[in-house]
Amino acid sequence: MAKVPHILLIYTGGTIGMTQDFKTGVLKPFNFDKLLVQIPELKHLNCTIDSVSFKEIIDSSNMNPDYWVEITEIIEENYQKFDGFVVLHGSDTMSYTASAISFMFENLSKPVIFTGSQLPIGYLRTDAKENLITSIEIAAAQKNGKPVVTEVCLYFEYKLYRANRTTKINSEHFNAFTSPNYPALAESGVHLKFNEAMLLKTRRFKKIKIRKKLENNIVLLKLFPGITEKTIKSILEIDGLKGVILETYGSGNAPTDIWFVKLLKETLKRGIKIVDVTQCVEGSVILGHYETSEHLQKMGLISGKDITTESALAKMMYLLGQKISDAEFKEIFETPLRGEMAE
Repeated sequence: MAKVPHILLIYTGGTIGMTQDFKTGVLKPFNFDKLLVQIPELKHLNCTIDSVSFKEIIDSSNMNPDYWVEITEIIEENYQKFDGFVVLHGSDTMSYTASAISFMFENLSKPVIFTGSQLPIGYLRTDAKENLITSIEIAAAQKNGKPVVTEVCLYFEYKLYRANRTTKINSEHFNAFTSPNYPALAESGVHLKFNEAMLLKTRRFKKIKIRKKLENNIVLLKLFPGITEKTIKSILEIDGLKGVILETYGSGNAPTDIWFVKLLKETLKRGIKIVDVTQCVEGSVILGHYETSEHLQKMGLISGKDITTESALAKMMYLLGQKISDAEFKEIFETPLRGEMAE
């Protein structure tokens, strides 16, 4: 008889884990030890479930790399005991966290599914129950005794996405996330259907490696018409700065003003890495496609291709935390490591 999958639920905080006191109307954290009482439907899933919560439950607006390491360590400590992991997280910064976790785990061979909700689990019209139930079902899904999913994903409103391809697009509707440049990995309807051709292929025979060193002395610089030399100069000359995610126009275009080009060149000379990502929700950076990006290509800016801003920030923190030479950094960043960008 096949072994029943064992799933670990990790609660970090966020709307999904809240219930409402019907007397006072106040929202308070849900007791996950009483999960089956609140959601009896879980009894019908073909898996067993344990849960663990952060010692200090946080709003996702307070999420930072130290908490990313805490999530990573919970999974690391329980990696051999469980067949899959579901991380409950506030939706506002979920794409950042899930992207970071995807880079921190190399040679992952088990599912790590992030989910949350727009309404608390204790509300009558909540989306929390469906998101939680289906995320657990996905984490427990197996084929020929092996997990179907072996990567970090994000599940929300009937769709499973590659985590490092996602961005939050809506603060009110239940379909809060999208994956602008990569198709959904699964859709939940009457049946749960996986798009197996789109899933990352597992490296079952390679030992998992967990990287916890992250460098967060980086900035996100979004260009806009009229941005001044003084503003850009003050940002690029921040003491201790290690990297810049430069949000440019269209397919990677930026001003050709002499002062702007000069500032970028001086920044690169100081060993600071600059990655060019597009402000567009969909599409890709194609350096050199227009004259307004040719100068960026010539000076050696790193192309973010079709990566999301959230994933670019996480990838830069991850790579800057590794011992990578300046000569190799550009090539490695422009190479997909966890399916986060096109080849």
